[in-house]
Amino acid sequence: MEKLYIIAGEASGDLHGSNLIKALNQKNSALNIRAWGGDLMESQGATVVKHYKDLAFMGFVEVVKNLKTILGNLRFCKEDILKFNPDKLILIDYPGFNLRIAKWAKDQKIPVYYYVAPQIWAWHTSRVHNIAKNTDRILSILPFEKTFYGRYGVDIDYVGHPLIDAIDNFIPDAAFAKDYLRRKPIVALLPGSRKQEIKRILPEMISLIEKYKEFTWVIAGAPSKTVSFYRSLLPKDVSIDICIDKTYDLLSIADYALVSSGTATLETALFKVPQIVCYRGNWLSFQIAKRLVKVPFISLVNLIANKEVVKELIQKDLNESELTKQFELLRKNKDSILEEYENLITQLGSSGASKRAAEIIINN
Repeated sequence: MEKLYIIAGEASGDLHGSNLIKALNQKNSALNIRAWGGDLMESQGATVVKHYKDLAFMGFVEVVKNLKTILGNLRFCKEDILKFNPDKLILIDYPGFNLRIAKWAKDQKIPVYYYVAPQIWAWHTSRVHNIAKNTDRILSILPFEKTFYGRYGVDIDYVGHPLIDAIDNFIPDAAFAKDYLRRKPIVALLPGSRKQEIKRILPEMISLIEKYKEFTWVIAGAPSKTVSFYRSLLPKDVSIDICIDKTYDLLSIADYALVSSGTATLETALFKVPQIVCYRGNWLSFQIAKRLVKVPFISLVNLIANKEVVKELIQKDLNESELTKQFELLRKNKDSILEEYENLITQLGSSGASKRAAEIIINN
């Protein structure tokens, strides 16, 4: 029985990891998979030893504050890998942690596969050769990455984006849709999955509710958070629905969305929902990132399109006045945004990313 060890440190990694595990099991039914991830990966048969909700630290300052925990996790991870003695190690995104594990694993002579290539094109481009040295295969999900890595003489595998698979395989909850479609047009609020980002972003998002009572406003709650957590961030007089772990159901019927940066921006585009991207991080972390990051956008939608398809409101620009202005423009420009989404979908290519990735991992 082949043994695989998979490390995913965020909600998006859990999603991609679950689809990868499903595809791996279809290729080889005799697999023993141990993982860091979440409920989705566990539902596909992986033994999850660390949940991502205990791992997600976002921003430079947050990482420094939690350094003791992170170093402890690194130690535990190395010990657990050695004890399990896997045939292959599969790393999914989560570069701050996984790149350290890759270097260590290579020294241990463990084959390393990096699925969802680290986004070093955004910053630290000098790490390309180290990544190539410490991994056996790099599997990319963004079309422009193959060209980027190629400039440094590094060959990687572009497998396509697994979100296309996830959304193609999604089966809507008919009862959920029926309930909401009896109401007014819907604005979905996706404030992220990490506690610190939700606390900074959600209060700004809800500032529009009183101005736009012709809409039903709904918060897409992360699976690792409770309704009471979201309620604690809202004024007592704000009436809003909170749907835990129903993001795809909500996006499938939403008319507009306010979305935190990250994977959710691309998910929203694939569901063809016009959106405004909202981001506010720790001030010091943002100042550091601003000086290091080398790309003009923060959302995957704009990065892949290489132009502004959706508006990004970042730091001080994320405020009631600017949100109001951009929400009016969003409603006005809905058709042109949907047209750009179609171009984006064409650019990403066909479904089957998880199967292509599984094939490379199993056969190499």
